Amino acid sequence: MNGGTPVRPNDAFLVFGAPQINEEDIEEVVASMRSGWLGTGPKVAAFEERFRRYKNTPHAVAVNSCTAALHLSMLAADLKPGDEVITTPLTFASTINAIIHSDATPVLADIDPVTMNISPEAIEARVTTRTRAILPVHFAGRGCDMRALTAVARKHDLKIIEDCAHAVETLIEGQPAGTFGDFGCFSFYVTKNVVTAEGGMVISRQAKDSDRVKILALHGLSHDAWKRFGDEGYKHYYVVECGYKYNMTDLQAAIGIHQMDRVSDNWQRRVAIWERYQRAFADLPIGTPAPVPEGDRHGHHLYTVQIEQNRCGIARDDFLAAMTKENIGVGVHYLSIPEHPYYQTTFGWTPEEWPNATSIGRSTVSLPLSARLTDRDVDDVIHAVTRLLRYYGN
Repeated sequence: MNGGTPVRPNDAFLVFGAPQINEEDIEEVVASMRSGWLGTGPKVAAFEERFRRYKNTPHAVAVNSCTAALHLSMLAADLKPGDEVITTPLTFASTINAIIHSDATPVLADIDPVTMNISPEAIEARVTTRTRAILPVHFAGRGCDMRALTAVARKHDLKIIEDCAHAVETLIEGQPAGTFGDFGCFSFYVTKNVVTAEGGMVISRQAKDSDRVKILALHGLSHDAWKRFGDEGYKHYYVVECGYKYNMTDLQAAIGIHQMDRVSDNWQRRVAIWERYQRAFADLPIGTPAPVPEGDRHGHHLYTVQIEQNRCGIARDDFLAAMTKENIGVGVHYLSIPEHPYYQTTFGWTPEEWPNATSIGRSTVSLPLSARLTDRDVDDVIHAVTRLLRYYGN
């Protein structure tokens, strides 16, 4: 197809993961700038409260990233150096890095090739006397089998720290993702379903856990430090732990406050796009997402397809390049963790040890899925995928 006319003109490249930002979001940011309160303040508190209510959880602490949320959760879980944390190889580096930064040892358990989530049976096979926690990732917005995972955790007295970076809206048997474990960690990165440019949240059931997260997130300063410059007068603080600079700012929170009011509507829009993709690609020689069990709700964060050359006539990376030439942005979620040189060198991991994650990681492509997409944008994605596969499949 070299030299053909792209589906979209060169000046209308469809950016992958571009967020939906409305005027009310912009006005909230401007109001923060005019107020003079740019750091952690009332808008962070308002954002935490809206998120807490949405997830129906007792405690929520906003931080500057999901990576920070994961790291702080592991520290608050009292993991010790050398303790093992079992997680999935089909995830972003931050999941693994947060384990490493907490001085724990990451252990990988392979995924179910249908759900692309960590396999409870694979976790069970990896439990040792040093295992202290399970870190499941709700991949693409599909909830893990938390009934099975909580059974494994109870059996072996393990903590559960849920990586919910893709799962703001996800329900598992009617229960919100992030509320099954001891901690639930969320992302508000620019490509996520709720966006604060950079940002994260830790939810927990116990006040002692959320209090520890909040202290660790701001240098280890005593709890009142978050309010020390407020209109109630100066608050003295004490350093009670060696903490981190992980707090969220009011400028970040301001971007997300009104998005919490649009979560349901935006999810419905992504569902409509998802269903269009499913119908359009049903007869093409590619893998498409499997349905979720009755009673679950998929967060519809990523729409991933599998491009295998022996089925499609085109290699995955060539497909990525071809879609870019069509002026449509695409992503890869994810090249499996054991493919990366750092982890191979540090832990001696090889991709062959986790065949399901490796196979998915080498064939997966994420297509645009955002409430910002117009019907024309979706038409263009469908047109590009269809014509590429029909061309290379002949």
